[in-house]
This record gives sequence, C-alpha cells and structure tokens, in this order.
Amino acid sequence: MVREIGLGNSLFNHFLSELRDKTIQGDRLRFRRNLERVGEIFAYEISKELEYEQREIITPLGIASMSVLKDIPTIATILRAGLPMHQGLLNYFDAADNAFVSAYRKYRKNKDFVIKMDYVSSASLKDKVLIISDPMLATGGSMSASIKALVQNGHPKHIHIVCLLASEEGIATIKRNFSLQKLTLWIGAIDDELTAKAYIVPGLGDAGDLAFGTKLD
Repeated sequence: MVREIGLGNSLFNHFLSELRDKTIQGDRLRFRRNLERVGEIFAYEISKELEYEQREIITPLGIASMSVLKDIPTIATILRAGLPMHQGLLNYFDAADNAFVSAYRKYRKNKDFVIKMDYVSSASLKDKVLIISDPMLATGGSMSASIKALVQNGHPKHIHIVCLLASEEGIATIKRNFSLQKLTLWIGAIDDELTAKAYIVPGLGDAGDLAFGTKLD
C-alpha cells in the first residue's frame, strides 16, 4: 500500500533536498519547478502500475507493435499547494481529466483546527484510476476529506495518493479511513514528528506559502 520512492540514491532525493533547504527556498520559481519535477517522477513510477494494451504503430518504414496506456487516469489536487506537483503529473498524463478540491485548515480560537471544504470540481470517477496529489500528508485530515468529497462523483477502481512528505500519523489516518479501498500511497519520504500545530518535522515548511506567497489566515 505504501511506496516510499525516496529510499536509495536518485535525482528525486536531490530535488527533495533543495525543496527542504531554507537557503534555496527563497527562490519561488525554483521551489515550484522542483515540485513539478518530483511530480513528473511520481507520474513515471505510477505509470508502471497502470494497464497497457498492444497497438500497431505505423512508422515511416513499417509497423511497430507497442505497449500503450489503456486507461488514462484522472488527476486531482488540493488547492493551492498541490498545483505545481499536479502540473508535473499532468506533464506526463497529458490527456488526463483533471479534478480540483479546495480543502484547508480553519483555525479556531483555541488554536485547534477543522478541515473546511469550499469547492470540488471533477468529472465522473466511476471505474477510473484516480491520482490525487498534495505535497504534505501531516494529519491526513485534508486528504481524507478530499477523497471522500471526490468519490461522490463515482467510485474509482483504484486510488493513487501522491505526497512529497508524510508523517506516520498521516499514513495511519489514510489506512484507517480507506482500509477497504484499492489504494496505493506514494511518498517521497516519511518524517516521524508533528508539531503542536500539526506541521511535519523536519519537513520543509508551508509548501503553499513557499510556492505562492504568504496567505492571510
């Protein structure tokens, strides 16, 4: 169920190291591009798990029998932090339908928070492969709420969750909420700790703010 692709040496870890590095994070363009790059790597890895069919391709010199993607997935993301990784996935699954969810933490006076859902846009997901991305899987609350909202538009035949960083707590939440689903969780790296405000440590900070600027709470 859980695939941690950052294990071992790869360019993925080079990009992740730059995303974590506070001396590099000040360059928003580079931060967004690195998120896009890791999205492309996730797309390639997920592509190995999808269904293919043989097709005869006419070349200038003859006919080649090629294995081509059979079912084009639907790709979704959680606004706003997920947009650069979503673009990376879309660069590879360029014919995919797209879905978007606005799910965010609404902080209360006691510093606790609830997950607010303002917007869902999606085509039918019935019997589709759904790939949903968000850079950080902290408590797992936003991702769980987003998937539950999306499947109101039909139950996918498989769900791939893509997160750059995840906490053990967030992974446990996904397993608990979707134990009966056909689901694969793709993680770049797993960090052990959450702060009192549910931020991942060592993490990388607020991905949305780093990519697009500080927002008002």
